[in-house]
Amino acid sequence: MSDPAANPWRGEASLLIANTARLLRPSFTALVAAEEELGPLLALVERAAEGQLRLAEITALFWHCLARREELTREMVGDAVLEAGLANATQPLRVLLRQIVQGAG
Repeated sequence: MSDPAANPWRGEASLLIANTARLLRPSFTALVAAEEELGPLLALVERAAEGQLRLAEITALFWHCLARREELTREMVGDAVLEAGLANATQPLRVLLRQIVQGAG
């Protein structure tokens, strides 16, 4: 079962994981959890802008922003990023980073 379609006005994106479109929702709770693991989100955005974001950081951000994690593992998220390729994985990454920097308005 696919998650609901991503709403770009809410800063949502989707990622294909195990042949299923999964919703990435950068909620306050998700971003706090990501920040706990990855450090300050602004520093994450700066590393991304400099091309210094690591695969583990991308995977962690996606993991924390998943709207539903039932039946998923973090390794599956990492595999999905690799399967999509970094060029394709940057599309949902940009959406999430834009939400972090600009917010919903």
